Amino acid sequence: MHANGCTLFVIAFPWVTWLTPFPISNGVAMRIICDTHIPLFWANAPSHLSVSAATALEKGRQEGQLAIADISLSEMALLHERGRLLLADDVPAVEYLSRLLQALNLSVLPITAEIAVLSRSSIFQHGDPADRLIAATALHGRWPLITADEKLRALPDLQCIW
Repeated sequence: MHANGCTLFVIAFPWVTWLTPFPISNGVAMRIICDTHIPLFWANAPSHLSVSAATALEKGRQEGQLAIADISLSEMALLHERGRLLLADDVPAVEYLSRLLQALNLSVLPITAEIAVLSRSSIFQHGDPADRLIAATALHGRWPLITADEKLRALPDLQCIW
């Protein structure tokens, strides 16, 4: 969920209407994985982002490199359900999430068998299954993870941006 446990209030966020294919390097799509709180900070509380995170997020957005694990969508819906992500009355949660995905040019990555098994491995001391899946997605693809989560940033093989 949120790294600092704060409630987010939604006012507005920039609207982006183009779609950019992922850049390819050595035959592999280059991606930057975003932890669940990162798109929410970008849209609602940009001051919560570190300079490095904001820079990587903007560069990744412009180059079409940003992605989230599919579990992040469920986490965002849960935040809304529990009143920790407040939307304007006329904005349904599904519309907000869809707009957020488009505005950040975010790709949603599925959980694969390899990611599921990796998320249960002993390298993780983190108890939150969603965070384990998000980190396992980044590890499996050998992609950096933008996160404020100190437990995830402490993982020795996980390249984190913060």
